[in-house]
Amino acid sequence: MFEREMIELVRSTHDMLTEENELEITAKGRANFVTQMDVAVQEYMRTKLHDIDDGVLLLSEEQDNSQVSDPDGRYWILDPIDGTQNFIRHFDMSAVSLAYYAQGLLQTAVVYNPFTDELFHATRGGGAFLNGKPIHVTGNGALSHCLVAIGTSPYDRQYTEKNFPLFQAMYSQCLDIRRTGSACLDLAYVAAGRTDIYFERNLKPWDMAAGILLVEEAGGKVTTYDGQTPDVLHNEHIIATNGLVHEDTARIIHQHW
Repeated sequence: MFEREMIELVRSTHDMLTEENELEITAKGRANFVTQMDVAVQEYMRTKLHDIDDGVLLLSEEQDNSQVSDPDGRYWILDPIDGTQNFIRHFDMSAVSLAYYAQGLLQTAVVYNPFTDELFHATRGGGAFLNGKPIHVTGNGALSHCLVAIGTSPYDRQYTEKNFPLFQAMYSQCLDIRRTGSACLDLAYVAAGRTDIYFERNLKPWDMAAGILLVEEAGGKVTTYDGQTPDVLHNEHIIATNGLVHEDTARIIHQHW
């Protein structure tokens, strides 16, 4: 539902995000920043999403989301720039992430990196796509063959003492490790078969919602660290894999829970 409208809207942010502008940067916390572009994209999309369906509430990073509480409600889940620190530094691994949630489930997802002009999208039961071509997770069944993307939870430094021993343990068994700084792109890359595994603690709804549907529709598996279905309206620790190595990944994570 709304697939075409969402794709067109997200793609329309290209010029806003790729034009050279002097950024006004505000610190929200340690390693956590917002620019005027985050806000501008959010407000632009708020208006356009209201035009698509004014009965859907917006759940977005740069606003008060206290009105979002009903799991049976309908929501747009938006991150106007996922990877703001990358965006500030012209490290071109940032994306717009938009999901439509209804009937207790993610229904449609779009993730767009305007710097590479790569648009990932998925609909429930309809598969996952990159620039219109079907994508699938890898068929690697051994951790030793797997490329692993990690998230360091930079806003939550209380997890440092657990995270880095976990990264070391995973590194000792996998092919190699990557860190992009954009959760929605990490999830999209699992869906596209560029990596096999991604995990991170305390992701926000707008970090993970669209990416979760991409992975699932590409044939992969996403759970919380304790094996449950993620609640995409609240913060979660998540594991996303090609499905074949999910149990082995979860076993290593549980040792550093």
